[in-house]
Amino acid sequence: MKRLLLLLLVLLLGWIAYERDNLWAFPDIISAYTAKEYCSCRYVMNNDAQYCRGYVKQWLPISQFTDDSASKTVTVSGMGRSNSAQWLSARQGCRLIP
Repeated sequence: MKRLLLLLLVLLLGWIAYERDNLWAFPDIISAYTAKEYCSCRYVMNNDAQYCRGYVKQWLPISQFTDDSASKTVTVSGMGRSNSAQWLSARQGCRLIP
């Protein structure tokens, strides 16, 4: 039984080492996706703010959400990372701000 657990642990650590770049990028995906999709829902599709909050809701929680309607900029923080998206124009839609 101990050998099986040890083998599983070694396999898990090997998988983590192999996927380290993808695992490191994952926290950014949550806030970037939420900011971009909310911006598109709200300012490109002109939906209600409450509808768009429900549209981008995920099972992973976000810690901060800011929708600045004057500049049409959305900032979302979650899992220790923060990303912003801004509406550019009707033709270009929203994009992530670097």
